[in-house]
Amino acid sequence: MTVNWKSRWLVPGGLIAAGLMVAGGAWVRADVSGSKAAMQDMTPAQQAAINSAVDLSTAFRTVSNALLPTVVAIENRPPLTRQISGGPAANDALPEDEGLDRRHPFAGTPFEDMFRDFQYRSPRQGVPSMPFGTPMPNRGIGSGVIIDASGIVLTNNHVVEGGGEVIVRTHDGREFAAVDVWTDPKTDLAVVRIENAEDLIAAPLGNSDESSIGDWVLALGQPFGLESTVTAGIISAKHRDLGITDRENFLQTDAAINPGNSGGPLVNMRGEVIGINTAIHSRSGGNEGIGFAVPSNLARWVSRQLVDEGKVRRAYLGVGIQPVTGPLAGELAVKPRSGVAVTKVMEGTPAAEAGLQEGDVIVRIAGQVVKTPQALQLAVERSPIGDRVELQVVRGGETIDLTYQAAEMETPNS
Repeated sequence: MTVNWKSRWLVPGGLIAAGLMVAGGAWVRADVSGSKAAMQDMTPAQQAAINSAVDLSTAFRTVSNALLPTVVAIENRPPLTRQISGGPAANDALPEDEGLDRRHPFAGTPFEDMFRDFQYRSPRQGVPSMPFGTPMPNRGIGSGVIIDASGIVLTNNHVVEGGGEVIVRTHDGREFAAVDVWTDPKTDLAVVRIENAEDLIAAPLGNSDESSIGDWVLALGQPFGLESTVTAGIISAKHRDLGITDRENFLQTDAAINPGNSGGPLVNMRGEVIGINTAIHSRSGGNEGIGFAVPSNLARWVSRQLVDEGKVRRAYLGVGIQPVTGPLAGELAVKPRSGVAVTKVMEGTPAAEAGLQEGDVIVRIAGQVVKTPQALQLAVERSPIGDRVELQVVRGGETIDLTYQAAEMETPNS
């Protein structure tokens, strides 16, 4: 890529600024005219490679500029309490200044201004706790994305949980207290509604099913409270099951995701949100190139119900299931990972009505191929309640078509 030395700051083993660079301890002027000559000496293949890099940079810039105004910071301000042993007021409010070490750990360094708004607790003073020894919740900042210009924001449940005041700060610096907070812990998703917020820009939700491993993506959010941050990577894997929520179908990405990115959007090169950044796999607590996002198709289904119903209504089938592993596949006359094995059929359930039997292998639901228990569970739960749903199973080596009527799972906030 041709570099305009007069307008770029770079750090190539020294400092380059405003056309000057450090060389041998002295400032000398960079040879700007040499860049054009260098381009002329390149082969067509080399020039094409550089042009491709410039095109990719332009795409990153275009998507970032379009999506950053849709990203918000979400601050959760839970009530501060403390546990006082031997006293009657076990839930007395803890003043915000009590127990805080006011000495700035970055005082006198170039980082002092960057962390000016952070507060620090002295490790010698301990951490006040809630009753039953639960650590006192700290103020936290996460991310969110506006999905409706009327004031609907999509984020993570763990960003807003705790029962405190939820504050939404828009890209232009305005702050709004949430008037509604709806949550779905099973998917770790939440919807926040704000009022009287004019000129909001909403991000389009894309089709996460159309995304593929290797696609470029950008992660937007507030890592470590640093607002309007963009990182780039690819989709590393799909359909990940981590065991951290009840309903999982994560996209995996190597775009840098850190604490504070939770609830922010993962976007494709068309400027569409294809995921909500949710978790990282890390030994250090920071980015190690393995991040996870809830797919946008699941987020769209959950958010619509939260806005319309205030909760998520899920359908159920009424079976015990397990993956079709190698040894089991031979017994059931199917290929490994070609479907989901039925291990039990509960009486009086839609599964019993449909005629499912133990030993059946469910290979399709509503025309959709299912290969894992997680995929089947998500497909069943998203079936429109009251509709007739088609099932395709393999029984004894033969393919059989069945139907059942989707019924609502009778659990609170299911």
